[in-house]
Order: sequence, then C-alpha cells, then structure tokens
Amino acid sequence: MTAPPLDEHDLVARARALRGTSLATLARGLTGGLRQKGKIGEAVERALGATPGSGASHDFPHLGIELKTIPVADDGAPHESTYVCAVRVGDAGSMAWPTSWVRRKLACVLWVPIVGGRKAPPEERAVGDAVLWRPTAAQEAVLRADFEEIVGLLGVGRVEDVSAHLGRWLQLRPKAASGRERTLAVGWDGDVVATVPRGFYLRPRFTRALLADPGAVPA
Repeated sequence: MTAPPLDEHDLVARARALRGTSLATLARGLTGGLRQKGKIGEAVERALGATPGSGASHDFPHLGIELKTIPVADDGAPHESTYVCAVRVGDAGSMAWPTSWVRRKLACVLWVPIVGGRKAPPEERAVGDAVLWRPTAAQEAVLRADFEEIVGLLGVGRVEDVSAHLGRWLQLRPKAASGRERTLAVGWDGDVVATVPRGFYLRPRFTRALLADPGAVPA
C-alpha cells in the first residue's frame, strides 16, 4: 500500500527533526558526493520526501511548497544570495507579478539552513532549524515593487542597466553554467541582442531576517 503524501504539519515536523544532522549522514547512498552542484539540496530533498516534477513545479507539488536549502554561518548569516528562479529576459515585456513564476515560487517556502563556515567541507556541515514561511502582505508588497522595477527596465530594453544593486530584497543576477552562455533580449533600440542568462535571487539580509523571524520586515 502506498503511503499517503505528507501534509504540511508532518513535513515541517520532519524538517525540524533533522536539526543537527550532519550532511555526511544525509548523503549516505547519494551518488556523486556532496561537492557536486545541487547535491546538498538533493540530499535534503531525499530526506524530506520531496517529489518535484519536471518544468515549473514545486518541490512538494501537492502542498505548493518550495524547498530552499540555505548555507549559513554559525551565527545564522547567509553566505550568499538565494536563487529563486530563472527569468526569460526576452519575455519581460509580458511579465506580471500576479502570474509570475517568481511569485509562485515564493508563495510558501520551507527554508532549511545548512550550518557551517564558508570554507567548511560540505560533509562537516549540519542541518539547522527549518522555517516555513509565507510572505506577509507587507513583505509581498516590497518583493512586488522590486520585481516590477526590474522587469520594467527589461521590458523597455534596458537589460544592461539592471545590475545586482537594483532591488531592495529581490535582485537580478547572471545565471549561467559558463560565461559563454547567451540568451536573447530586446535592446533599447528595439533590436534583438545577446546577453547573459539571468535569474532572480533574494538578498542575504532578507533571508537572514526570515530565518530569525518569518514575519519580520527588514529595513
């Protein structure tokens, strides 16, 4: 008999029960080792029973919950910005916040901190206190304003004017396996130009506040 899928309460309880578990323990039986890109997230997904589908799908589709592992220092400070999703720069003119994939990805997130020094080997890091977060109305208002400012510039062909400095909490950064990758976008004069693929990321100061207090709105 197939076991019923986890409900939200069970998922959060299972994630919190992992607190203090080393990644070396989680990775037992995992092919490829933890040093390969994406393997830490895969180890946590496996431990929690995530069943992400292909394409635009949540990690727990039946719950609409996204799983985000986030490397943090011992004091809880994230080591880096957190990737949310890719953006099709050439489609920016037709993007709207209410129907955007970035909004859907951030609608409900299970944050699982991975605690350890920036230079600590993955095997020596451990799972921290998991947090389930849904944006408050105030938080979503800021995220929406960031999204619309960024997408607005992309939509009028100012793709090269959108740097990682733009946006209070949400930012746009290059997202490519190598510096040679290119995607197509509309330039300021209406011509199609080749540019680096990009993705949406959350700033560390925002994710740190969320891990400390999911309802907090950082300045």
